[in-house]
Amino acid sequence: MDNTTSVEGARTGRPAAPASRRAAPGYPEGSGTTAGHAPIRVAIVDDQHLVRSGFAMLINSQPDLEVVSESANGADAVRALAATRADVVMMDVRMPGMDGIEATRRILAGHGSATDSDGPRIVVLTTFDLDEYALAAIHAGASGFLLKDAPPEELLDAIRTVHRGDAVIAPSTTRRLLDHVAPLLREPSPTQSAHADAVGRLTAREREVFGLIAQGLSNPEIAAGLFLSEATVKTHVGHILAKLEARDRVQAVVIAYETGIVRP
Repeated sequence: MDNTTSVEGARTGRPAAPASRRAAPGYPEGSGTTAGHAPIRVAIVDDQHLVRSGFAMLINSQPDLEVVSESANGADAVRALAATRADVVMMDVRMPGMDGIEATRRILAGHGSATDSDGPRIVVLTTFDLDEYALAAIHAGASGFLLKDAPPEELLDAIRTVHRGDAVIAPSTTRRLLDHVAPLLREPSPTQSAHADAVGRLTAREREVFGLIAQGLSNPEIAAGLFLSEATVKTHVGHILAKLEARDRVQAVVIAYETGIVRP
């Protein structure tokens, strides 16, 4: 049985969210479609109906966000996202049948690779912050993870942040997970060896910027610390991600742990 609900347009059978939805705290009024920008398209994947419904109500209350599909398991999510484009996927990591790790891998494989910038950004949802399943999902190409009991503002900010692709999701939580599993990340493997070679190809300046990315600094913070323009930092970040074949900054931080650039 297909447990996917497509919620695009009138196909939901539910009334559309009012056009006068109030912007989130810190987000300007008149954003989203009212400012001429298409909303961020979000897919929700969770085996608990109540969780899906709650997330959907919260996300659809924002003028710049729109839920386009809801799925109860990984297999349904893979099918739904083959037919419906989403910018960000909120993915439960532990589900019966196909879990969030395999679903993440298959969804991104459908867009060429985990480093394909045209594919959706996937945020893994977990119930505790030392979940090694979440790390496996990040290895599969997810752009970070978030605790299910995070405050609503944090969840909404995570969607916007990962859609921009310019910051690490929930850096303190991600750091706790990576610190916890750092010894596993540094175990010899073909992937670890390839990443070490890629880090070795960075220029001195790129390596300096890479170290600051790994510490969780944003582009403006890196620019201020190195006395560079934000445009220059953005260029360096782009070169670093390309050389590392990293999908985004979260992937780069994982590589930093793997190669010893960052140590707990």
